[in-house]
Amino acid sequence: MKLFWFIPTHGDGRYLGTSYGGRPLDFSYLKQIACAVDNLGFYGALLPTGRSCEDAWITAASLIPETRRMRFLVAIRPGLISPSLAARMTATFDRLSNGRLLINVVTGGDPVELAGDGLFLEHDRRYELTDEFLEIWRALLSSAGEVNYEGKYLQVRGAKNLFRGIQQPYPALYFGGSSDVGVAVAAKHIDHYLTWGEPPAQVATKIEAVRKEVARSGRSVRFGIRLHVIVRESDDAAWRDAESLISHLSDQTVRTAQQTLARHDSVSQQRMLALRKLNGIRRTREALEVSPNLWAGVGLVRGGAGTALVGSAESVAARMLEYRELGIETFILSGYPHLEEAFRVAELLFARLPLTHDERHDSNRENPFFSGEIVGNDLLPKSPAANSSGKC
Repeated sequence: MKLFWFIPTHGDGRYLGTSYGGRPLDFSYLKQIACAVDNLGFYGALLPTGRSCEDAWITAASLIPETRRMRFLVAIRPGLISPSLAARMTATFDRLSNGRLLINVVTGGDPVELAGDGLFLEHDRRYELTDEFLEIWRALLSSAGEVNYEGKYLQVRGAKNLFRGIQQPYPALYFGGSSDVGVAVAAKHIDHYLTWGEPPAQVATKIEAVRKEVARSGRSVRFGIRLHVIVRESDDAAWRDAESLISHLSDQTVRTAQQTLARHDSVSQQRMLALRKLNGIRRTREALEVSPNLWAGVGLVRGGAGTALVGSAESVAARMLEYRELGIETFILSGYPHLEEAFRVAELLFARLPLTHDERHDSNRENPFFSGEIVGNDLLPKSPAANSSGKC
């Protein structure tokens, strides 16, 4: 399993849907989160994209010299940027970061926002354009020769990428799309297929459909999931904090947000909305727990990933392992506020999961400076495992 965190370039705070408890979005704060991701041993971090966010490429580039190991999962937007320019940006970032770039392919889902960026293609046509974009992008990064391409939407003549990246032939491609045409693009081009946090049975059905399509293409693909997480030392504490997270929402705020999200033509977004459709705007645990420990409260006002795993460390780890049994290897997590929650996740979940990416030296685990606060000016605290009673 590989765990990513999230760098909230759209803002951060203790509560959803309100400015109360909000934090200034500046470089200092983004740097703190990136350094936490880097030092705690997360595999990398996703940077969101869209008009409500700071630009992901500029933000990620500014954080390269502040970090050493973490990978940056950054979006390319077919239809908003040329494939040859995107290839040059990819190669440059990959070299300057010493191979720490991963690519998130985002086709878009809000027609209003896309129109503001000059893209007026309807849903299926955007995925056809994405297919052409990736044909060109992959060819440029895979070869030092000229690329010529004549498609329905895109054409290039004599395109070249003169400087190669560190990762060959190119950084891994991540992508999420629940429609038939989206799955077809994934089967043809993508290395890691992503789903948002749906109940395990729905995820299993989706994975099976993608696997069948990928098999027809003669390729292989890995799977990942995008989730929020509220993990605490007990289930009760986690559910209290889930309720607190949405405690400042008003019915009108929820209605307005739901109306905005309903205009999206993204099938994945519609699947998120459908998880709580029958319960309207009710904000009780009974209405929002759509599967054991899977809570749809975040999606009341937030687009994209709208569910969170809520519970004790044991409960959340167990649910994550259930997804792993379905074939999920990559978990892209987030939590509010993102700085503190990065530490909670690392402290409470890392030791309970079979991670393959904790790059901190093993010697750190025996180093007294990583053992917590000194007791009585002299003694190191004992870990729960060393307590003869077996209790914390």
